[in-house]
Amino acid sequence: MENNAYQSPPSSTWKSWAAGAGLFAVLFGGGAMFIRSNNLENELKSMRANTAAEIEAIKNSTSVQTEAQQKHIAEMTAQIEAAQTNAKNFASAQARFNADRVQKNTAALMKSLQDIQQEEAAKVSAALGEIKTTSETGFKEVNGKVGEVSTEVGNVKTELGTTKTALESTIADLKSVRGDLGVQSGLIATNSKEVAALRELGDRNYYEFTLSKTAPTATFAGVNMKFRKADVKRNKFNVDLVSDDKRVEKRDKNLHEPVQFYVSGARQPFEIVVNEISKDKITGYLATPKVMTARR
Repeated sequence: MENNAYQSPPSSTWKSWAAGAGLFAVLFGGGAMFIRSNNLENELKSMRANTAAEIEAIKNSTSVQTEAQQKHIAEMTAQIEAAQTNAKNFASAQARFNADRVQKNTAALMKSLQDIQQEEAAKVSAALGEIKTTSETGFKEVNGKVGEVSTEVGNVKTELGTTKTALESTIADLKSVRGDLGVQSGLIATNSKEVAALRELGDRNYYEFTLSKTAPTATFAGVNMKFRKADVKRNKFNVDLVSDDKRVEKRDKNLHEPVQFYVSGARQPFEIVVNEISKDKITGYLATPKVMTARR
């Protein structure tokens, strides 16, 4: 009974062991935490030291770069100021050079103009002297030429008067006869001289022609004339006339006879006058009205 009273109950022993294990765990965990905390503190100190060193290095590098940049800026500023000074000096020298050159060119130009003016003045003076020297003889020559021109004008007037008189005389010798159509003809020319006189009157148009076997046709004022035959012994001839697509035969016509025919648009007849007949050839003229007025 007594032995049983001194034995520890099983539950009490287990609790003791559990308490001891817990205490050990607490002690062990606290040590580990202490160690970890100490390590972290050391790492933090190291990081702070490294950071401070890097910051100091950056400060030093920045200071060196800033000084280099300031030095470079100072050098560039000095170069710019030197360039500006040189530019001002060059511009001033160039301006002085240009001014000197302009002044020299102006002086040379003025000298050239003066020389030209003197030369022209000398020429004018010489010309005036020559004119003055020759004025009297020239005046006499001019008067002589005026007299010659007056004489020539008088001669021309005389010749015109003579020509007019001859023309009037020639025209007075011409005759007006009736044509082969019974129409009173104008004045009849018997040669080229008289044809020219009639042309001067201006009453009609005149076209001279020559027809032969070698050149049998001719066309004037829209009229085609064709030579057919010439009879020298009888002073007769045959021709064909074509106008407005109408053909008219004129046969056995006489020397100096007005051969008349009408054309469209003409009140007065056209006339052919042959004033020369030779073997296989006739010579004469075609006369047409100045004004083409249709017949009523």
